[in-house]
Amino acid sequence: MNIALLSAEYPPTPGGVGDYTRNLGRALLRRGHEVAVLTGAADGADDQPPLRVVRLPLRRWDWRCWRVVRHALSDLKPDVLHIQYQTGAYGMHPAINLLPRQLHLETNRPRLIVTAHDLLPPYLFPKAGPLRDWVTRRLMLDVDAVVATNDADEAQLRRWRAGRRHHTLAMIPIGANIAVAPPPSWNRQEWRARLGIAPEMTLIANFGLMSRSKGVDTLIQALARLPETFRLIVIGGEATAPQDRMYADEVRRLVAALRLDERVMITGYCDDSTVSAHLLAADLAALPFTDGASFRRGSLLATLAHGAPTITTPGSAALVDRTHVLLTPPGDPDALADAIVRLANDPALRERLSAGGAALAAQFSWETIARQHEELYEQLRNR
Repeated sequence: MNIALLSAEYPPTPGGVGDYTRNLGRALLRRGHEVAVLTGAADGADDQPPLRVVRLPLRRWDWRCWRVVRHALSDLKPDVLHIQYQTGAYGMHPAINLLPRQLHLETNRPRLIVTAHDLLPPYLFPKAGPLRDWVTRRLMLDVDAVVATNDADEAQLRRWRAGRRHHTLAMIPIGANIAVAPPPSWNRQEWRARLGIAPEMTLIANFGLMSRSKGVDTLIQALARLPETFRLIVIGGEATAPQDRMYADEVRRLVAALRLDERVMITGYCDDSTVSAHLLAADLAALPFTDGASFRRGSLLATLAHGAPTITTPGSAALVDRTHVLLTPPGDPDALADAIVRLANDPALRERLSAGGAALAAQFSWETIARQHEELYEQLRNR
């Protein structure tokens, strides 16, 4: 099958949706499909073949994207166009939301699918009100199928599509966006020494591009309540959206105000093998999401896959406290600090969470995810 994956975000541009798109594309290639990734212009080198990356002449995903995407589709002639939707990745512009409506006017159009990586409405204009929600619903209803990545989004999409007889809704979770693959000859003790972590120190890892929903400020405040032997590595740096950069600046100012400069490392963007090495070097991970942990978070699945005992916030019912993760309330630095100390001082609990989390993450293999997508594509093509 000829498949086109459309994503505004794609390596070398950092971001979870771009990593997801690359992993999905590679897994579909391994299953024998022809795959092309349509994405915008970026600085830096693309992946090597066989995964084909088509760089569209777009720096902003505004109304011009309709013409540019149409032109690319006329060359590729895919059976399926699969849009990876996260409104922030498209600059909060509504053009991508209305693209399927435009493509319905085309003869011999591909089957249209969208994966809802989030359901946030785009920015339109001040006081847009209900129109902003309408634009998001429009995207989800104008395609042939929608893929939800978690239970909460699936429930919302099911409400939106009530009464639509010929509209498919599939639930396909995401996988870990970083494989367990540190650099060759990696040695844990040597790597920790390079980071300045002495044997008696506890290294806490936080992974993912910084944004307000990640709760990094809560983690910094929790660290200030812990002894000097606790250190934090924030793997990933800041996202590209203006509001995320503002939040990253707030975090840096907080680190300085609390005099934690020598105890906090913010790596900035790292390649996959370096991320893997950092996660394997950590004693535990802390992901205090303000909106609760869910399986749409590739960073969570990555820490679990690496066997890092993980502290996070309540969200998905499938995450069992003290079996897969250790749960603490969002926005509560005291509770988070207590959980970090408890986990650091309890080897048996660390071992249990490491094994339980890794076993849970193993259920979300990219081979399984690709097969589920393949079944959806075939279903739509044969309809």
